[in-house]
Amino acid sequence: MSEGSATEGMPPVGPEAMRDIVRDYVRALHASYLDTVRHLPPAERGALPLVSADDVTVVAAASRRLHLVATTDRLPAPQAPEVAVVDEHAGTRWTVRFFDPSVLPGLGILAEDTPEEVRRVLGVIDTVYHLTVEAGGGLTGHHAQHSGVALANLHAKTIRDLDRIRHALPQQAQLVDELGACARLGLDRAASLLATELTSGRVAPAPGTPADACVAAVLEDVTRR
Repeated sequence: MSEGSATEGMPPVGPEAMRDIVRDYVRALHASYLDTVRHLPPAERGALPLVSADDVTVVAAASRRLHLVATTDRLPAPQAPEVAVVDEHAGTRWTVRFFDPSVLPGLGILAEDTPEEVRRVLGVIDTVYHLTVEAGGGLTGHHAQHSGVALANLHAKTIRDLDRIRHALPQQAQLVDELGACARLGLDRAASLLATELTSGRVAPAPGTPADACVAAVLEDVTRR
């Protein structure tokens, strides 16, 4: 999920101030997400990735852009000069850890500043979300609140869609679970292949189709049969 663009002319800030800005952004993002889903039935709310995870780490990875990668993967304890901070909202706790080329040199030599390449350098596999945020105007509290609402709605819709697909295809529940994992991890190509298999070729997503769009296409196919 890619986020907005920078505001031109933002004065430069030091590393500590920038970490505070990023920490506040993540806090506002998570608060908005968790407050948005508070009205959902308990079981549905408990299935949401940010709610169900016992231990969430949000990696703030600075390459050409800022990548916020929330993961349930276990990371080694931080070592100097790395910085980590802990926050909590509505019973959900997370740690924000900051990586830039001085901490992780691979971030400074990426051939392409894509989510896939950043996750490869980080070694992260299991993602709750991956947002790409432009430093500047994209790091406001207002922007974070909108992003949190959008992310919560996307997660809730994907879970409901997958449940409807499982109900329609009970003999292919394992493949549906794999499709759900692809949607959560942003594995677009794998999701496309699974969508084609689940629909016996009736759905053939074009290259580059997002994984969540593949889920929607499968749901449309199975519900009109």
